[in-house]
Amino acid sequence: MTRVAIITGTYKPQFCGVAHYTSKLRDTLKQHEMESVVLTTHAAATEAGESSVTGAVNNWGFADLVSLVKAVYSSNADILHIQHAAGTYGFERAIFFLPLLLKATGYSKPIIITVHEYGWWEWQPKGIPPKFVEWLKVWGQNHGWWDREDGFLLTLSDAIITTNAEAEKVICERLPQLQQRIFSIPIAANVEFTPIDRTTAREQLGQICSWVDATVIVFFGFLHPVKGIETLLTAFQKVLITHPEARLLLVGGVESLALRSDEAQRYWDKLHNLAKELNLNNKVHFTGYLDPATASEYLAGADIGILPFNHGLTMKSGSLLTLLAHGLPVIGTQHSIPLPEEMKVQLVPPRNSDALADAICQLLNQPERRSYLGETGRAFVEKFSWSNIARSHLQIYSLGCGMNNLGRCGDLINSDHNCS
Repeated sequence: MTRVAIITGTYKPQFCGVAHYTSKLRDTLKQHEMESVVLTTHAAATEAGESSVTGAVNNWGFADLVSLVKAVYSSNADILHIQHAAGTYGFERAIFFLPLLLKATGYSKPIIITVHEYGWWEWQPKGIPPKFVEWLKVWGQNHGWWDREDGFLLTLSDAIITTNAEAEKVICERLPQLQQRIFSIPIAANVEFTPIDRTTAREQLGQICSWVDATVIVFFGFLHPVKGIETLLTAFQKVLITHPEARLLLVGGVESLALRSDEAQRYWDKLHNLAKELNLNNKVHFTGYLDPATASEYLAGADIGILPFNHGLTMKSGSLLTLLAHGLPVIGTQHSIPLPEEMKVQLVPPRNSDALADAICQLLNQPERRSYLGETGRAFVEKFSWSNIARSHLQIYSLGCGMNNLGRCGDLINSDHNCS
């Protein structure tokens, strides 16, 4: 049986999208008889309490690199797979040098990296003149030795998996020589649909929230300042003027890697206070964190999905795919990189409560359009499944074990390439 070691900055699926992705990937790979072990921090491993989750480091600083290298060797894995998003490693830079150190010590097994985010953050070391740092970044990147954002993670990996077009586009622009190593595997819904009769789901939701004959608008995902929740609450107050039967449901917890403990509590209180100031009272319901099955039942009882992200909506949003998988028509915010044309999502400008309120009211007045958007969205998202994700990974893993063929398998997985 092939064994893969997966490095991830943390392993707390309820607080981190990348950790949740890793957990779902492992579960699906296991169904295909692929064994996996996670290498993460000692604290995360202790909290996970699983024998297959190993504490390899105390933190992600340079002092932990040797321990991490030893853990990679000790894992006896056939493939090393790094899940990377800068924030999950606390924006520490040591992980950038792991492939270089492994190669220098004679490591010859395939190294694969999944890039969840790319193109927005760079290392700026203190004490070194910025102009020299910039020259060094450009010089190394032009030679294909490292890249300006992730050091040696991309250039010394045997395969690069991107989960979204935005990241892939920037990688291809910076490192076109890596084109044959790049594979696009889109993410799937955060929460799979739990079969439940819609009438039953609506009745359950009404009882929980004390709502009678309500039309439910739902937000799904972590509550975070960049998600546009304040804009949504302000817009919803305007919606109630012409649609007093509307209710707003916010499904998701507030604490995450990006918003922790006291900071998360302060934001939770801020949202509740804003709802009171807007006199929304019992017309808005905050669920907090819900387990996937319960979250699915809440979504099944809703009428319209809404994701008013401040920076716009993209295909890397698991929340978007989740709402579509539940057959909900979705209103989102515009991003510079458009959504696929066949994905029928109603878009408005970010941070614009008037435009958002108008879009909600229009959809509330058009039940036939709601049905059309919901059915179209559900059909579109069917191809984004964890089963398909696992099959794509297995292709890369199997080719990776052959090493010589790894750079030729792009066409097996990618239908479109942003490098071209």
